[in-house]
Amino acid sequence: MKLTGVAATRYFAKPEPERTGLLIFGMDAMRVALRRQEVIAALIGPQGEEEMRLSRIAGADLRKSPSLLLDAIKEVGFFPGPRVAFLEDATDAVADAVATALSEWREGDAQIVVTAGSLTAKSKLRKAFESHKNAYCIGIYDDPPSREEIEDILRRAGLRDISAEAMTDLVALSRALDPGDFRQTVEKIALYKFGDDSALSPADVAACAPSSVEAGVDDVLAIVAEGRAPELGPVMRRLESQGVQPVQLAIAAMRHFRALHAAASDPQGPGSGIARIRPPVFGPRRDRMQRQAQSWGMYKLETALKELVEADLTLRSASRAPQMAVMERALMRLAMLARR
Repeated sequence: MKLTGVAATRYFAKPEPERTGLLIFGMDAMRVALRRQEVIAALIGPQGEEEMRLSRIAGADLRKSPSLLLDAIKEVGFFPGPRVAFLEDATDAVADAVATALSEWREGDAQIVVTAGSLTAKSKLRKAFESHKNAYCIGIYDDPPSREEIEDILRRAGLRDISAEAMTDLVALSRALDPGDFRQTVEKIALYKFGDDSALSPADVAACAPSSVEAGVDDVLAIVAEGRAPELGPVMRRLESQGVQPVQLAIAAMRHFRALHAAASDPQGPGSGIARIRPPVFGPRRDRMQRQAQSWGMYKLETALKELVEADLTLRSASRAPQMAVMERALMRLAMLARR
């Protein structure tokens, strides 16, 4: 039988121990692995592997010895409790061996959990599970996690008191990060909030979210976008002493002003445009960028982008002009333009 959507998500969290088996397949190996870990932990408990109630079989080994899976589901464990026979990296080459194990399974045998990569609709392995009356087949696709999945991850991490604004940021973060990275970020947030009974805020999410821009470069971009020209020189000297390259600064500035331009030109307003930025921005930095987009406006930002493109071309050309001076002059022009 095939499970999809909410039914599949709920089954991962609370699998049925009386089922014969489960096939989890998908292109994203990390997503498949996370779901496999979740369902096996739910079936055998936290001590299951230590009590030798989990048998692991590689797909390559099953190709060489087709009876391995059948032997694993029939063997009697030393410790009492449910058992799982886990077959990883399966392909259609082991479909016959898996089908045999499914047909020979009886109540009391170990439940079969199989993981595989991308499988077509005509896959023999998929058909073995989809046509079985007591087994499930679940495909894991690259769709962003649903609200229910995000809430489940937060609940498992011990995060329950979450403001609406923080949840909006977490949803955006889940769409920007890989599943494993998102779970690690949620765990980081949970540690950050340990012992703090206040509701999770956007500032808390921003403090723990991965940053795509170095803090020093971010400071320069804020100075330029807010028109604080007198502050630019000292900060540029500090960045230069830290080894920041002009090209790196140009790339960061281009990314920042493109984001502002996208926000300023959004039909629903800068607030909606900022929410669409990828990777997403959070907390105080998001509010600051929204104010910058409103202050600049779409047309001034187009002028700023032209200035940055010219500076970038100069940096990459055969010009003998000092590169950091070229970049500083371009940023100074933008800072002066922001004040008009």
